[in-house]
Amino acid sequence: MKYWAEIDINKIPDIKITPPGPKSKQFHERASKYMKGYSSQVKLFPVVFEKGYGYTLKDVDGNTYIDFSSGIYVSSLGHCHPKVSEAICKYAKTLMNCHDFTTPIKTLLLEKLASITPGDLNGIQLYDSGTTAVEAGLRAARMVTGKLEFISFHRDFHGKTLGAISLARIDKSSGLRASGFFLVPRSYCYRCVFKMEYPSCNLYCVDYIEEVIKEETTGQVAAIVLEPIQGWAGSIIPPDGWIQKIRKLCDKYGILLFADEVLTCMGRTGKMFAMEHYNTIPDIVTLGKSFGNGFPVTAMIISEKYKDVLGQISASTSYGGNPMACAAALASIEVIEEENLCENAKEIGEYMFEILKQIKERHKIVGDVRCIGCLGGIELVKDRNTKEPFLEAGILIYQKAFKKGLAWVPAGHILRLAPPIIITKEVAKKALSIIEEAIYETEKEFGY
Repeated sequence: MKYWAEIDINKIPDIKITPPGPKSKQFHERASKYMKGYSSQVKLFPVVFEKGYGYTLKDVDGNTYIDFSSGIYVSSLGHCHPKVSEAICKYAKTLMNCHDFTTPIKTLLLEKLASITPGDLNGIQLYDSGTTAVEAGLRAARMVTGKLEFISFHRDFHGKTLGAISLARIDKSSGLRASGFFLVPRSYCYRCVFKMEYPSCNLYCVDYIEEVIKEETTGQVAAIVLEPIQGWAGSIIPPDGWIQKIRKLCDKYGILLFADEVLTCMGRTGKMFAMEHYNTIPDIVTLGKSFGNGFPVTAMIISEKYKDVLGQISASTSYGGNPMACAAALASIEVIEEENLCENAKEIGEYMFEILKQIKERHKIVGDVRCIGCLGGIELVKDRNTKEPFLEAGILIYQKAFKKGLAWVPAGHILRLAPPIIITKEVAKKALSIIEEAIYETEKEFGY
């Protein structure tokens, strides 16, 4: 029996006190005296959680929520999965860290990873954050190719250190982009920068990359870096052929293809790796978030033919690959396989997408919906013809649904859906009903 099967879905969500309740407000106020860098989801709804179990969360005021964010794509197996918790506890009691020395549990994880990664991706280095893994991938790409430049995409997100930030949108707080980093438009078909339509466009956005290589770079591009499916930007799913065409472009120019799967790995999209949807094998891939189901463990993996460069880029870290992290990651992979969770995520995604399309039909402010596995998005617009983003509605819907017991993720005018991949159709339907109720109430307030 699944560990979360004992949850009574008739009793979730369970809101006893309108959230954020008095205890949440008190704790958050105390913490905010010292911590200021909160995410938008916390700023908009400063609830304070104290427990998690399966696909539920409980706050300090006794309210129970349906978790539709997986702790920002992290706890994909649900909260406190017994196998993962026990694996971490075992090594917390025996060996917590020994730098990058080999341990039996690390060996088992490396062997397991090499057995499930696509193609010949088996040169592995373990880290403790997605950003660190991405930075290692950039160093590896430069070492492999002897080139220094990178191309990435509008609205992709890769982390918050200099190299990772330079792959993405820059704002005043980030300072200047590092030299040698170039951005190009993403295949965002709902809002095509080139005002074209798929498939008649023949994926011109990929052809445009050639112009950037010729006109903006020195021709020394080490890698094209991409999120197979965008997360922070609002669950943007590329059209079929886009990633495949980029692979061909990379091969034409001797450029490495670097897939940042920190968000999309480990069953999130219905496959162990999102790149498998496109039958494309990258040269470098990064893993994170769901990799350890909440425990900080990430990886940078490189093609076998290039893996010797890991010994040349100062790849080791203080925390990466510690026994607790390796135990969490190995247990997480085993749970995904044993419980057939990739298939569950695929079925849930198909089920949610059908409901989302119905929601779109019923509500004028819903401009677009998308879903692949347990990764979805609802894009809000003031007018379907102009597609003007409806930020105010996004904020209000997020807060209203949260008050009704749905813990989830905003992205401005795009509402992000990221339930744990253990979720059932019954619970997913209940969550989407809460969202639609919040949409309906928001439309009334804005006169739609």
